Amino acid sequence: MKQPCVYMFANSRNGAIYTGVTSNPPRRAFEHREGLIKGFSSKYACKLLVWYELHATMIDAITREKQIKGGSRAKKLALIESVNPEWIDLYDTLI
Repeated sequence: MKQPCVYMFANSRNGAIYTGVTSNPPRRAFEHREGLIKGFSSKYACKLLVWYELHATMIDAITREKQIKGGSRAKKLALIESVNPEWIDLYDTLI
């Protein structure tokens, strides 16, 4: 699946949140879940895919990622809870 996507992983409800962008959501989600991505997401065990948004182009996805990263934590939490109030792992919706 090649599809530009912005996503957020968390380690628990209201825990650490990692925001990223990819052109291959299933592969990137697998990498996060298995701790293959070194850095923030592996350090804080952000393995739950709690939000994602598909885009038509990578430029659109990168622009949206920057918008989200530039926003407050409260805005990130509101975005997650608007589509995933139970903070369930959305990984299965990708594959």
